[in-house]
Amino acid sequence: MQSVVMAWIDYLYTGNKESLEEFYADLKAKTLLPLADETGLISTRTGKVTPEILQSIHLNDQLRDIVDWPHTGILGLGKNEAGETDGFVFQDVNTVVNAYHYYALKVMGTIAAQLGKPDESDFYNQRATALKKTFNAKFIDSKRKIYTDGIGTDHASLHANMFPLAFGLAPDKYVDEINAFIRSRGMACSVYGSQFLMDAVYDGHNADYGLELLTSTDERSWYNMIRAGSTITMEAWDDKYKPNQDWNHAWGAVPANNIPRKLMGIEPLEPGFSKIQIKPQPGGLRQAEIKHPTIRGDVLVSFQNEPDKSFHLTVSIPANTTADIYLPFWSKKQAVTMNGEKVKLRNTGKFIRIEGVGSGTHRFEVR
Repeated sequence: MQSVVMAWIDYLYTGNKESLEEFYADLKAKTLLPLADETGLISTRTGKVTPEILQSIHLNDQLRDIVDWPHTGILGLGKNEAGETDGFVFQDVNTVVNAYHYYALKVMGTIAAQLGKPDESDFYNQRATALKKTFNAKFIDSKRKIYTDGIGTDHASLHANMFPLAFGLAPDKYVDEINAFIRSRGMACSVYGSQFLMDAVYDGHNADYGLELLTSTDERSWYNMIRAGSTITMEAWDDKYKPNQDWNHAWGAVPANNIPRKLMGIEPLEPGFSKIQIKPQPGGLRQAEIKHPTIRGDVLVSFQNEPDKSFHLTVSIPANTTADIYLPFWSKKQAVTMNGEKVKLRNTGKFIRIEGVGSGTHRFEVR
């Protein structure tokens, strides 16, 4: 199901839809929609995986649930070593797989719309909307206000909570509890899982914790890769977590995309960066600057930050683009200026949003 998401992100960053057009049928198959039951939930363990499904997704192997990697007792890990799944209790219908399925359906609806297929777009959007309702009804423990690992267990893992938050499934009324639970688990995932943990942390507007994880010097940290002697990101946090790891794995390079996308907040809102979101989440970070290449030219962002006191942001936006700018919202009494002129407050939760900022260099100040 990641293939669907990867195809969409490629289009967002390049504006080139040739790949979407070429592999549209493959992408539809990789939503794994034929595995759904009457409620819309999918499973690889209820007898629905047929040779035809495997052929449609070009898989000459068993289709099984992973969640994170490695599991206990494989690839050099002993039976008493925990692996990277935070004790995830696998059920026939589990939370992580269905979070992926929801996101794949949602993205497939957007892809279909971009390719001029409105009926198929409506179909996938309707399936995603229905699944979101079922997902939250089946997997949320309403007393603890967090997600369990699947139907039939009350165990709650980091993975069962970070994926729904990262994929936009978590109801607003539960986000604070989910954030608190995620923080309580620490980095209880692999370097692969940390991609979705970091996205969940920043999408949950928990920037201080995001900065804490990025700058951690614990054993399960990017700093530890340097301490271990590697000059490129590794496949695992340390040899003890995957004894047969290699030391040149791109999936360990999460900060390389998370810092520009989430901490500095630069993401395409429309394909090919025709519209850009700039939504810095510095937490306690006092200053930073970045030059972010895009297909339309470099985006420059720098800030000076005194939390709850002042925030200075300078952005340079390429020609023929617009940007939505997000600034911190602390109080209705705060003053906001753009290029020295006062801006009316239009807050969206923890942020002020200024829409449709045009090309050129602009300076924003919050006091």
